[in-house]
Amino acid sequence: MKYIIVGAVAGGVTTAARLRRLDEHAEIIIFEKGEYISYANCGLPYYIGNVIKDRNKLFVQTASSFNQRFNIDVRVQTEVLEVNAEMKTIKARNQITGAEYIESFDKLVLSPGAEPIRPPLPGITNEGIFTLRNVNDTDFIKSYVTKKTVKKAVVIGAGFIGLEMAENLHDLGLEVTIIEMGNQILAPVDFPIAAIVQQHIRSKGVDLRLSTAVTGFDQYDDKIMVNLKSGETIEADVVILSIGVKPDTKLAIGAGLKIGEARGIWVNEFLQTSNPSIYAVGDAIEFTNPITGQALITYLAGPANKQGRICANNIVLGNVQAYHGAINTAIVKVFDMTVATSGTAAKHLKIANITHVVSTTHNGSHASYYPDAKQMSIQIAFSPKNGQLYSAQIAGYDGVDKRIDILSSIIKRKSTIYELIEFEHAYAPPYSSAKDPVNMAGFVAENILLDRLRIFYWNEVVAITNQDVLIDVRRVDEFQNGKIANAINIPVDELRERIGEIPKNKKIFIYCEAGLRGYLAQRILLQNGFNQVQNLSGGYQLWHAASKEMSMVS
Repeated sequence: MKYIIVGAVAGGVTTAARLRRLDEHAEIIIFEKGEYISYANCGLPYYIGNVIKDRNKLFVQTASSFNQRFNIDVRVQTEVLEVNAEMKTIKARNQITGAEYIESFDKLVLSPGAEPIRPPLPGITNEGIFTLRNVNDTDFIKSYVTKKTVKKAVVIGAGFIGLEMAENLHDLGLEVTIIEMGNQILAPVDFPIAAIVQQHIRSKGVDLRLSTAVTGFDQYDDKIMVNLKSGETIEADVVILSIGVKPDTKLAIGAGLKIGEARGIWVNEFLQTSNPSIYAVGDAIEFTNPITGQALITYLAGPANKQGRICANNIVLGNVQAYHGAINTAIVKVFDMTVATSGTAAKHLKIANITHVVSTTHNGSHASYYPDAKQMSIQIAFSPKNGQLYSAQIAGYDGVDKRIDILSSIIKRKSTIYELIEFEHAYAPPYSSAKDPVNMAGFVAENILLDRLRIFYWNEVVAITNQDVLIDVRRVDEFQNGKIANAINIPVDELRERIGEIPKNKKIFIYCEAGLRGYLAQRILLQNGFNQVQNLSGGYQLWHAASKEMSMVS
C-alpha cells in the first residue's frame, strides 16, 4: 500500500506515525510546503517573548529524525498543486528546484490546515505588518522586533493568539494596543467572563479597544499608521494581524470533494471525505458539533492529533473507529490570569435555539486559610430539563486547567450537573477545598433546577423599576465602597430582625458580592412568605465587571 499525506504538523505527522506503527511495509510519503514538519505552534508567541529562549525546543521532530525513526519519506518545501481523485494521483512542486512531478497513491490524507485571514485593506502588505502561523512568521517577527527600534505594537484581533502576542510583546517592554472589531475578547466565551479578563488586561496598561474596526495602513518613515473606522490613527512600529483563520480547502475543491456547511472539508464519522480513497484531518475539516448538532470547524492541536490517530486506524484496519467530534476545550494565559472554555457558549446555545440556564459562581483556587488562594469565576450553562452540562468557562489564576478538564469530561460524555455535585477530587489545603469550586458550581446549579434558588442576571439589573425592591445584603462597609444604584442595604446577618422593612407585595431582587449571601437571604425570605425573590447570579463583582466593560463598548 502507498499512503500520501499532504500537510504535516499536528494532524498529518500523527497520521503518518500511526500508519507506520500499524503497517511496517507500507510506502508513506509526507508532503509539506513549509520547511518544518512538526513544531509547537502554540509555543511561537512565547519564543518571540523570550519565555522560550531556545528556538530548537519548538521542534518536535525534524524531517531527518522522523525519516530515521519511522522510515517515512518526508518531502519538505514541496507543495502539492492538485489532487486527481479519479486517477488517484497528486501533482507536486519542489519549491527549491521548481521541478514538478506526479505521484500516485492508494490512500490520501489531506491535512492542509488553515490559513490566516488577511483582508484586502490598503497598506496591509507594508513592512512591519505580520501574521503568526508558522516558524518562518515567528522568525520574521522576532528578527524585526529585535533588530529595529520597536517601541509600540498594535495587535489586531483579540483571540487566543492575539492575546498571547499582546502579552509577550508587553513583556518585552513594548507599548501595546489591542484592536478588536467585536465587543469582547475571545469570541468562544460569553461576555461576562470576557469582561473579567478585559479588566485585568487594562490593569496592565494595555490599550484595549473593542468594537473598533481597522480600515487600512499608511507608512511614514519607519512608522506604521493604523487607520481606524472612527477616523482616528494609531502609530505603531510593528503590527500583528490576528484576525482569524479559515480552512485551506483549495486542494479539496480542486479534487471535487464535498465542502460542508461550515465551509470546511466534509468528512464522515470515519474522517473519510466524499471520495472513499481520501481522508482528511485537522483545521481544514468540519464535523458535527456534539452539543448543537451543527457543522463545526475547530482550530485546535488536541483534536487534530486525535483525528490523526483515528484516521490511520480507519485507513489500515477498515473504518473501525468513529470520531465523535470536539467540544472546543481551550485554555489561554492572559498576563497573570488564565481563561478556559469548553462546550458551547450560552450565546451560541441561544442562536442554536437550545434552551439553557446559566449560573456563575466564584470560589477560591484552594482552601482560603492556606496562603495565596486566588479566586476563580466559573460559568456553566446547562439544560433546565435534565441538567445536562452544555458548557463551562473559567477565569482565574491557579487551578483553572484542572477544573476545565473535569468539566470538559462531563460535557463530552453528555453528563449532568449532578455529577459535579458528587465529583470526588483530590483535596489538601494547598490544592483545593473540601468542597471544590466544581462541586460548588454543581450545588448552585442543582438549587436552581430544584427552584431553591431563583436567579437574575447582570444585564437584567436595568429592568428593575422603582416599583421593585433591590436589596444589597453585604456588610455596610462593602455597600459604601460600591453599590448598584437604588439599592438599600440590609446585611444578611440583620435580615431576620429587619424583615418587617421589606414589603411582601413587591418583586424583590437581592445581591451580594459573589452570590452565596444572596442565596442565604433569599432562602430566609422565601420561607417567610415572600414569593417574588430573585438573587443576582455571580453577584456584585460580575455585574460590576460586565457593566463597566459594556459601558466602554456601547
